[in-house]
Amino acid sequence: MTDLNEPVWVGVDLGTQSVRALAVTASGDVAGAGSRALTGRRDGPRHEQDPEDWWTAVGAACHEALRDVPAGAVQAVAVDATSGTILLTDDGGRPLTPALMYDDTRAAGHVQRVNEAGGEVWRALGYQRMQPAWALPKLLWLLEDHPSEGARLAHQADFVNRRLTGHPVAADLSNALKTGADLVAEDWPSVVLDALGVPAGLLPPLERSGTPLGTVCAAAAEATGVPEGTPVVAGATDGCAAQLGTGRLTVGSWNSVLGTTLVLKGVSDDLVQDPFGVVYSHKAPDGRWLPGGASSTGAGAISRDFPGRDLAGLDRRAARHEPAAALAYPLVPEGERFPFLAPDARGFLLDGTGDEADDFAAVLQGVGYLERLCFDHLDLLGAPTGGDLTLTGGAARSRYWCQLRADILGRPVVLPRQAEPALGAAVLAAAPGRDIAETAGRMVAVETVIDPRPGKTGVFDAPYLRLVDELERRGWLPAETAAHARERTSR
Repeated sequence: MTDLNEPVWVGVDLGTQSVRALAVTASGDVAGAGSRALTGRRDGPRHEQDPEDWWTAVGAACHEALRDVPAGAVQAVAVDATSGTILLTDDGGRPLTPALMYDDTRAAGHVQRVNEAGGEVWRALGYQRMQPAWALPKLLWLLEDHPSEGARLAHQADFVNRRLTGHPVAADLSNALKTGADLVAEDWPSVVLDALGVPAGLLPPLERSGTPLGTVCAAAAEATGVPEGTPVVAGATDGCAAQLGTGRLTVGSWNSVLGTTLVLKGVSDDLVQDPFGVVYSHKAPDGRWLPGGASSTGAGAISRDFPGRDLAGLDRRAARHEPAAALAYPLVPEGERFPFLAPDARGFLLDGTGDEADDFAAVLQGVGYLERLCFDHLDLLGAPTGGDLTLTGGAARSRYWCQLRADILGRPVVLPRQAEPALGAAVLAAAPGRDIAETAGRMVAVETVIDPRPGKTGVFDAPYLRLVDELERRGWLPAETAAHARERTSR
């Protein structure tokens, strides 16, 4: 049971559908939690939210999380946010525009210009080129209709951190990556931004995640319940916070987040270079790198294709189809991003038998095969992959799917007791003056470790290679990645 007088650190996660706040002790116990829903506006490529709604939800979620926590116990607060979400504000931090969310692609027409101006920098940073939903093209799109004089760029986390402190704040390098920040130099690439016509005064200064930004002001204390004077620490993107929330931050460790889609993020000493442009790297608070990528496959295919079904019952039935007769590429939206870039990719189900259990098994296995292909691609790039692998996200609630993924990958998987971005943000709040890996290790507990079943060794190799062949045949998967996947399977 948590001692209510024990020091706590507050992590705030700004998600797509809600704001979540956790008050976490040094040993990882949750002393309080709160959440509030968010709404947005979607219309084709458009996806916007009202930034004022973020602040209202942050206040309510924090009040709820701190309801039973003594004011003197709160040590610091940090905020994580969706990657690539931006807006323009005035000098006082008031919104001049709606927030363009992480997947808003209305700026697609600016991408070529961005990549022509900054290609040399983007290649040096390992990701080769920017994509339509990234923040720098969106900034140019916003500036078409809004004068830059007196305006300021704010990432989602910046907006909330300014409200918390009551004054302008630096942006963390993690959230600034998709706005073009040079993570090696830890500065804005002024030559590129000048060429694009982005005024220097429009951009915030930069700091690493885990850096103190100020303290909670009186107005924010009243709005949130976080005591006045509490340190505000630079956060990260939600994906990086999720990685921190696994507690596994040694080189070669990876976190696989399986929700609507699949996101992998790991830890390396060196910046990973990907000539194919699907892996990009954030910078950790200790200067190490967090390489990763986001696939368009994932559990969203389950909710789409098996709505309202008894998933636990389907899990039990799917266990009799290992491997499935059908072969699935369970793409959620159209187009693939990782482990290959193919805007024209479409999901498919081959050799379906009409047996619901077999089709369901094929989807579960198909996601596992894509996860395996991600690791084969990472190995091709020379990224370290031999450390712990944690499984998080909504799909981690299915113990059968976790076992299946361990079997397909041929490696143990770790299930944390509680892993979520808000916990990672709390880890960042506790980071100043401490070793981030040790801090995370103490604040995150392991629920269990699942080993591959001995009798399943090699069972999934043939269908995995069949999927590799099919993806290559359709012109989506590069020959180099396909050949490396076959070579690793034959070892």
